Amino acid sequence: MSRFSRTTFVLALLGASTATFAVDNYKGVGRQATPAEVKAWDIDVRPDFKGLPKGSGSVDKGQELFEEKCASCHGTFGESNEVFTPLVGGTAKDDIKTGRVKGLSSGELPQRTTFTKVATISTVFDYIQRAMPWTSPKSLTPDDVYAILAYMLNLSEMVPADFVLSDKNIGEVQKMLPNRNGMTTDHGLWPGASAARGGIGNGGKPDVQNKACMKNCKTEVKIGSTLPDYARTAHGELAEQSRSFGPVRGMKTLGGAAAAPVAAGNPNLDLATRNGCMACHGVGNKIVGPGYNEVQARYKDQPDAAARLAAKVKNGGQGVWGAVPMPPNSQLNDGDITALVQWILSGAK
Repeated sequence: MSRFSRTTFVLALLGASTATFAVDNYKGVGRQATPAEVKAWDIDVRPDFKGLPKGSGSVDKGQELFEEKCASCHGTFGESNEVFTPLVGGTAKDDIKTGRVKGLSSGELPQRTTFTKVATISTVFDYIQRAMPWTSPKSLTPDDVYAILAYMLNLSEMVPADFVLSDKNIGEVQKMLPNRNGMTTDHGLWPGASAARGGIGNGGKPDVQNKACMKNCKTEVKIGSTLPDYARTAHGELAEQSRSFGPVRGMKTLGGAAAAPVAAGNPNLDLATRNGCMACHGVGNKIVGPGYNEVQARYKDQPDAAARLAAKVKNGGQGVWGAVPMPPNSQLNDGDITALVQWILSGAK
């Protein structure tokens, strides 16, 4: 979605008047957005770097921030963890020269990564600023985002270890992206920048035709951070893979995992596995978070242990076992959470 259309959509939600939406069309519904409200939402960064905040960040600072806020999901070196696709890897120095990742067309890559696919560095900056960390989106300062992105660029061998990324030199980095020439601009969302990127564009002609549907709308929408079922199989059966981009095997994704227990006669272990718990916790060993035997030992004989652990599972948290955050698990209902906590406290097996 383009910067204009995103902003227009947000203004529409807030009840603001725009060229395509007027609050007067819906009497008694909403109000005009204040400039401060518009500014708070209008944070996206365009490929021509309009909207890019001022700031800077070094590779060294980015490594510190990445290990603190990103490594629990993406690996210390962006090589990924159980489910998430790797951030770096799969690119070569020749790709930086040509702007096209050879492995994408040759089929040599075992798995695509962020930097094998992305064509605009603004996209990566925008996504980190808007959506990361997963458990606390929009909590990073512009300097934090510059630093984290600088570290990722260094991992991708585009910039040296002493590099400092800023709003002044990010345009030069764009010229080094391995797949910068791998995206077409021949569509309606990018009529103005196509010439600057060497494309011909199509004059802004929309590439889709449809009408808004306002029938059978959902009455309630739950927002969470769980991986949808249809996406779990994107990389095959993770439980059987010794993955080339990560140090451990993943959670069960194929073979009717949602219906068939992974351990006969052990519904609690099945419940924990199907909901991704075992990707971070072993029964008797630490993975990303503590082993369940460690959890049981710490909370043994504490009268409020069950309630405290249930709250941690549901809402997430950080600090009890170090800097690695425990993400919230809003997909679990209270009954499942109670069952898992009782299983852990009774000596999960």
